[in-house]
Amino acid sequence: MKKKLLPFDKKFGVDFLKSLPSTPGVYQLWDELGELLYVGKAKNLRARLAQYRRAERREKMFKLVKAAAKITWESCETDLTACLREVELIQTAKPKRNVASAYSFRYPFLGIKAEGHTLWFCFSTVPASLPEYRFFGAFRSRENTTEAIAALSRLLKYVGHAEKRDEEMPSYCYGYGFRRVPEEVTRELTDLFLGTSAQLIATLFTRLLEHAGARANAAEVKEDLRLLRTFWEEESQPLRRAIEVTQFATYPVSQTDRDPLFLKAKTVRE
Repeated sequence: MKKKLLPFDKKFGVDFLKSLPSTPGVYQLWDELGELLYVGKAKNLRARLAQYRRAERREKMFKLVKAAAKITWESCETDLTACLREVELIQTAKPKRNVASAYSFRYPFLGIKAEGHTLWFCFSTVPASLPEYRFFGAFRSRENTTEAIAALSRLLKYVGHAEKRDEEMPSYCYGYGFRRVPEEVTRELTDLFLGTSAQLIATLFTRLLEHAGARANAAEVKEDLRLLRTFWEEESQPLRRAIEVTQFATYPVSQTDRDPLFLKAKTVRE
């Protein structure tokens, strides 16, 4: 009895895997209309695509094979080169089935502007629209970053005086202003955003212990300090470490450079 062909073999040929090298590289899956579905990378192209051949019906790989009409590939010199090429293709072509790195244009920045006795800080995905601010980032998690800046706006109400903004912020930007913020808080806020020090969290904790309103809302204050700590541990400090180990020269790091920077940093550490 003739052996039943797997869906992968029916589409791409029984000898397709034999044509692949056992080297690092990237592969691309295309649909019948010639649109790019998915980009992946592999340390071993033949071994990786063999996993697609054996994929079971409930797995993501099987669904990609079912949707694809063609697979193309290119070899790379090293695994790092393959990783960087994968990110480049995802950022430029934005394949339908890729999520990671496909939306780097949404990676947020945080900005600071000192204006007389008023401290302004903001969130933006388009920092060029606010040239008067000093920006930090780009950070990966919008959730961590938005929660941190919201927490900061609530905490600074206890150590400064909220300032109403006269002008509207550009699209994809929002911010806060406070008068009479202590100089050490402004300085340490810069260090927190830079990823060089988390002293601000301890300073705010000490100052808020002396504030009756903060003590009356201790649970909310504690949660806001935790959000700042999360931002420091998962966003600003890792970015600073990646910059240092790779000796990356440009800051802030652009949205498109952020993911390649972390790939290079991982290789250096290994």
